[in-house]
Amino acid sequence: MMLTMLWLLSVLMASVILASSPSRGETNDQVAVPSHKGLYFGYGSNLWRTQMEQRCPTSEFLGIARLDGYRWIINKRGYANVVQFNLTDPHTGYPTNDTTDNDVVWGAVYYLNKQEEAKLDREEHVPWAYTKEYMPVKFWPKNTREPSIKDLPMLVYIDRKRVVPGKPRKEYLYRMNMAIRDALQERIPRKYVDKYLRKYIQEDWWRCDNPWRYPCNI
Repeated sequence: MMLTMLWLLSVLMASVILASSPSRGETNDQVAVPSHKGLYFGYGSNLWRTQMEQRCPTSEFLGIARLDGYRWIINKRGYANVVQFNLTDPHTGYPTNDTTDNDVVWGAVYYLNKQEEAKLDREEHVPWAYTKEYMPVKFWPKNTREPSIKDLPMLVYIDRKRVVPGKPRKEYLYRMNMAIRDALQERIPRKYVDKYLRKYIQEDWWRCDNPWRYPCNI
C-alpha cells in the first residue's frame, strides 16, 4: 500500500513537471509519457470492486476519475462503452466549447501491474470487443475532495466500432447494479448515475415478467 501511494505521488509530480516543460514542436497534450503507467480507468462493471478483486487480485483501488468529452452508453453488444462527444455546433458545424452532463464519464481508478493488465485484456476480449487507449482524465485520489493538478493519462477500454446504443445483456444487469452501488459509495455523483447509467440499467430488473424485454414496466 505504501509503495503504491509513493508511486502514485511520483506520477502526480511527474505530470506537473511534464506540463510545465517545453516540448519540441508538441502541444501539452502530446507530451510523451511512458506507455504503461499502471493507471486503469474502469467505467462499467469494473466499478464493482469485488469483480475487480476476482479478475485482478493484486489490483489496488486508488480513487475516482472523470473522462471529459465522452458519454456513457450500453452498445449493441450489450455492454458499457464510452462514445466521443461531437464538440461541434449542430446548427453551424463549427467547433464549440459548450459542455453538458452528456460529455463526461465517471469511473474508478485502479493500479494494475503488467501481468494484471494482460489478464484484464483477456476479460475484455481485446482487440475484438474493445481496444486500448490512454486518455487524460481528472483524478480524485481516495479520501480527498480535490482533483489532481494535471489530468493523468489512464488506460481506457473503448469500442470505437459499436457506438450505437443498445440493450444490456441479462447477466450484465446484476453486475452493473453492484457497480453502481460501489460507485455511489465512492462519491461518483448520483445525478450522473441516475441520468445516464439508470437509463440502461434498471435497479429492480429481476421483477420483470420477461427480463429479456428491457426496459419493462413494473
